[in-house]
Amino acid sequence: MKKLTAAAAIGLGMAACLGTGVYAGSNLTEIKAYLNGNIQIKYNGNPVQLLNDQGQVQLPITYNGTTYLPIKAVSTILKTAVSYEPQTNTVFLGEKLEGVSIAKGFSSDWHTQDPQVTVYQGKDYKDVFFNNYASTRSAGFILEPEGKYQKLELQMAAIGADISEVTIKDTDTDVVLKKVPLPVSDGLKTVEVNIAGSKNLYVSVVRIEENGSWFVPLTTSYYK
Repeated sequence: MKKLTAAAAIGLGMAACLGTGVYAGSNLTEIKAYLNGNIQIKYNGNPVQLLNDQGQVQLPITYNGTTYLPIKAVSTILKTAVSYEPQTNTVFLGEKLEGVSIAKGFSSDWHTQDPQVTVYQGKDYKDVFFNNYASTRSAGFILEPEGKYQKLELQMAAIGADISEVTIKDTDTDVVLKKVPLPVSDGLKTVEVNIAGSKNLYVSVVRIEENGSWFVPLTTSYYK
C-alpha cells in the first residue's frame, strides 16, 4: 500500500488509538508519555489536523524520543481503511484478504431470495437485488460499509436493455466515487471502488428502460 509507505517515511510511529475496546484483555505496560502540541503534521506538503470520529483534535504522543500518531486519524488523512477485531486483538489496515458479502444487513424493496429471479446465466446467486419493474424508472440502493473497508467489489448486470450509467456515491460527503456504463453485452460485470473512509454509499441508476432490469448478486459482491 503506497500511502502507508509514505506515512512510514516521515519516521513517526503510529499508536493504535481505536477506543478503549482495544485494551480489553491486552498485556499492557504502563509508561510515562507526553501529549505533544508542538508537532505539525503535513500531508503532501499541506497542513492537516489529526481528528477523531467526533471531529475533535488528537495530539501526537511523545515517548522515549519517538513521536506516535493515532492510527485512526492518520488513516483518515491517507484514505486507508482501519478497523479493529476485538476477538483477536488485531488492527486491520487497508484491504482485507477475505471479503465480507454486502448481503449482510442489506435492505431494499427489490431485495429477494426468490429462486425464480435469483438465477443469472444458469447460476443461482440465492440472494440478489433485482429491479424488474415494468416501466421506465430510476433505481438505487443504500450500502453501509461504516468506514471499515478499503474497497467495494460490486457485481451487477443489465438484462433486456443497456443501462447507460451506474453511479456509486458517498452520501455523507456527496462525492461520486465511480460512474460506469452497464451494457447488456458486458454480462455480469465486477466494478471495484475505493471506499476508504466511507460510511454510507448510494448506488443508483438514473434510467432503466421499460423492458430492462438491473441485477446485483449480493452473495458475490464484497467489502474488502
